[in-house]
Amino acid sequence: MDTEWLLIFEKTIWFGFAAIGFGILFNVPTRTLLPIYLLAAVGGLTKVILVHFGAGVIIASLAGASLIGILSTVTAHNKHAPPLVFSIPAVIPMVPGIFAYKMMLGFIKLTGNTSASDYSQILFDTVNNGLKALFILMTLAVGVSIPFLLTRKASAKELKIKKGNKTT
Repeated sequence: MDTEWLLIFEKTIWFGFAAIGFGILFNVPTRTLLPIYLLAAVGGLTKVILVHFGAGVIIASLAGASLIGILSTVTAHNKHAPPLVFSIPAVIPMVPGIFAYKMMLGFIKLTGNTSASDYSQILFDTVNNGLKALFILMTLAVGVSIPFLLTRKASAKELKIKKGNKTT
């Protein structure tokens, strides 16, 4: 197995563990921790694979968050808990901390003594990182919200989800 794929697999595992940590922090029922782990792992894997194959980090985050949102509705139906119990802890590990951190470092650098040429490059990098963080946060919110917006008139209990040949 290629080392790149091992790193992708490792990131998938860490997405799941981070989601479990946030689930515990939010005091979710114990029976929901395994599905939260799996949702975060699948959503994180989607994001990482799309970025690996050249998709932008913003679009990849939207795809991962959308998958988490859709699967959390199905999981909520099966585990008898609200979909937000599954989707919110699972999507939090995809929050763009590195871009926000680089943006704050850029602001700190801008307050120091910098030459005009350095100033414009630092300002460009700071704004770039800030906009990436902002758009990723927006796509995470939209991605998780998509299934809730599409099914807003029905609760997860009222949705008809086909299992094999029968409908539950």
